[in-house]
Amino acid sequence: MNHFSNEQDNNCFYNNADSFSMAFDDTWKSYSKEIDKASSTKDEKVNIILSKIKEHPYLKEFPDKAKEIAYFRIRLLNLN
Repeated sequence: MNHFSNEQDNNCFYNNADSFSMAFDDTWKSYSKEIDKASSTKDEKVNIILSKIKEHPYLKEFPDKAKEIAYFRIRLLNLN
């Protein structure tokens, strides 16, 4: 079961950048230790997180924009 599915019962996800950003941030925090062990590059880490939230409507409809937002969130929040 992926993180997105777990949270879907408690939260409402929308097909917009804000909802995607929140899902990305929450998933990054939840899996930060796992992604640090599993990958060494920023691209690998982003791909792991995106795979965890692959059912998010914004990611499904706008995958390129979602990936841009993911990298922006990493820079903004100094997640790397």
